[in-house]
Amino acid sequence: MRARVALVAAALVVALSAGAVLAAEWGLVNPGTTTQDAVRERYGAPTKVTSAKIEGYDEVKWLYEGDQAPPGLARMTIEFGLLTPQGFKPNLARVMLLEPRPGIFTRDTILAGWGAPERYGKEKDVDVFFYDAGLLVYFNKEGWLAQTLIFTLRQDPAAIAPSPRRP
Repeated sequence: MRARVALVAAALVVALSAGAVLAAEWGLVNPGTTTQDAVRERYGAPTKVTSAKIEGYDEVKWLYEGDQAPPGLARMTIEFGLLTPQGFKPNLARVMLLEPRPGIFTRDTILAGWGAPERYGKEKDVDVFFYDAGLLVYFNKEGWLAQTLIFTLRQDPAAIAPSPRRP
């Protein structure tokens, strides 16, 4: 277990040295550009695959958990199927959800890795950071540990009301 934590810490140092350019991606998965083949090449076969129809389009969800989850994560879920101006792309990543193990992503780690969020708010009494680059971070009740990181497509800042305060 300590080796896994050390590996994640080392990977995080490399990611942090790259700066906020990595805001909308993690682990070489970038919603809107990464394909199923690229995810399979990087992480192998998922633990579980589910399918659903959303507004008439086929969505596929890949779940990686347990030993198949990336180091430091309890679970990683990637949703595929993106409607683009060029049509529906069933093999393109749309959303990636990370559920880290406790202590992997602290508030300071998030701020160091992705910078200050463009917006900040609360949902069900927990702090939430909103990044225009396509990242939402939900913290625990104490506001220190990230519970969920959601990577999406880049967000239009004009469509979102500004938050009343900064973290």
